[in-house]
Amino acid sequence: MGFMRLWRGGRREKRSKRKWLTGCKSPIQRDHVRSLKKAGSRRESRKLLIAEGTETLRINRLKTHQRIRETIFFAAMILALAALCGRVFFLMVVKAEHYTELATDLQQRERTIKAARGLILDINGTVLASNKTVCTVSVIHAQITDPEAVIECLVQELGISEDTVRAKVEKVSSREKILSNVSKEIGDAIRSYDLDGVKVDEDYKRTYPFGNLASKVLGFTGADNQGIIGLEVYYDEELMGTDGTILTMADAGGRELEEMAEERVEPVAGNTLILSLDYNIQSYAQQIAEQALEAKEANYVSIIVMSPKTGEIYAMVNVPEFDLNDPYTLIPAYEEEGTDTSVALNQMWRNQSINDTYEPGSTFKIVTAAAGLEEGVVTPQSTFTCVGYKLVEDRRIRCHKTAGHGTETFVEATMNSCNPVFIEVGLRLGTENWYYYLGKLGILAKTGVDLPGEAGTIIHKQENVGQVELATMAFGQSFQITPLQLLRAASAVVNGGTLITPHFAKYVADENGNIRKTYTYDEAEGVISKETSETMKKILELVVSEGTGAKGAVEGYAIGGKTATSQKLPRSANKYIASYIGFAPADDPEVIAIAIVDEPQGVYYGGSVAAPLIARLYENILPYLGIEKTETEAETEE
Repeated sequence: MGFMRLWRGGRREKRSKRKWLTGCKSPIQRDHVRSLKKAGSRRESRKLLIAEGTETLRINRLKTHQRIRETIFFAAMILALAALCGRVFFLMVVKAEHYTELATDLQQRERTIKAARGLILDINGTVLASNKTVCTVSVIHAQITDPEAVIECLVQELGISEDTVRAKVEKVSSREKILSNVSKEIGDAIRSYDLDGVKVDEDYKRTYPFGNLASKVLGFTGADNQGIIGLEVYYDEELMGTDGTILTMADAGGRELEEMAEERVEPVAGNTLILSLDYNIQSYAQQIAEQALEAKEANYVSIIVMSPKTGEIYAMVNVPEFDLNDPYTLIPAYEEEGTDTSVALNQMWRNQSINDTYEPGSTFKIVTAAAGLEEGVVTPQSTFTCVGYKLVEDRRIRCHKTAGHGTETFVEATMNSCNPVFIEVGLRLGTENWYYYLGKLGILAKTGVDLPGEAGTIIHKQENVGQVELATMAFGQSFQITPLQLLRAASAVVNGGTLITPHFAKYVADENGNIRKTYTYDEAEGVISKETSETMKKILELVVSEGTGAKGAVEGYAIGGKTATSQKLPRSANKYIASYIGFAPADDPEVIAIAIVDEPQGVYYGGSVAAPLIARLYENILPYLGIEKTETEAETEE
């Protein structure tokens, strides 16, 4: 047993020794431990080993962290280098074109060469809208070598204040505009000074040879020659053309390099617009309207002259017209104290023929009569009795002849413009049929005329129409339309039943006269039968030869027509619109016209005020249009 203890103790000592020696990380440490063991200081050797092991562990950890940091640093450097290379590739390859353009912009100075706007011609080639050469004066700050001389020249020649010119000359910018629309003579005078940094570029300004002729139809342009109203804006894309450019090279200081040749991109002029408008007919109509405006002290007078077969508009007058060469100056009729200038200008520019609606009154009986005949609820021989009014539900609706017309045929009722008879026709038609024919004759839709801002019909919804509403609409009250809508419907009634599209543009041509585009317009045939159309022409001819339209007659011509005297709202104001539609020749109309006089003073009946205007117009233009005189039925009987 003693031997075994001794043996086991020896083994434990050896294992313990191996353990301590194994814990040493280097031969020096192991030797040091052995020496301590031999000296008998086992506890001290343990402490030393622990301390040295901890220090070694710390050192190793520091080395590991250093290696990780180095790895991360080098990885970051590689990524940054890759990103830089990618960015260089993106800028030099992917975005090369973009930055080339930016560099070119910095090195080049670009000046615009304005394109001449296309002409507007009437049907005979008369120029209604043209251009005149003007100049735009500007300065380039970096090129000015004598600022005081530049300021003195511009102040003297342009007539603007020294402070204004100095502020622009001294402003550091690539290019500063001083004044545009400068006359060519002044522009040439400024060029003669030969001052560095002063640029005089030719431009175009729109000009209208006939001032206020058809101003609300033609319209005008803005400072950049863009269309503002009328045909100028409606056909802006065709008329405006494409500007050219002058490109010159400049150094870093913005100074043009004289040794570098300039590049020019020549402008392309706009297309020429040829209209159906006839200068002579427009002039006749405008002169007549202006005389009526003054004589009757009216708010305005409108006259439209059109082909009932094609929809070509020969004239559209809305006096007072304004000066197209000075469109921002109010004419006296619109200078009302306290009115905002912008509001007054918009009122002055309004085209009453298409932008404004009105109650048509008895001229609308053309539509009611055609619908009644077409539907068969009345014939020319149908007889009626007018006692001066008609009772509809609880409303007594009177005739303009308070004593009544007595017994009369439908033809006579039309000649007499008898309200009770047309109320009866409307009631016989019924609401559904009434709206059906309004739709067929274009009353419920816009005409599609090639002018901006056309107004639409203001009318009751069909489901809300009762007997009273139907009765009043039958003779042209309780709804509103534009004059052009009514003229279009009347054209369909007398042209055989074709609903045409009123229009001005015929075609566009380039600056050399080559036709580039011919305009076509929608038509709808058979909106009423030819038989109804023939009947209506005969009835409307009798209205002029024997009825209320007698003052619309023209000697030697068979004229058809219808008058109207509509009362404006509120009825208590006792203000009226006098109007008349007339066409010629009555049996095969080549021309149809409408005249509207708003709030005439004194006598206000359409037959007395508006019909004579169209009669005077036709006396001038029927021979001009090549329409020969024919004997009327009345002349044959005589």
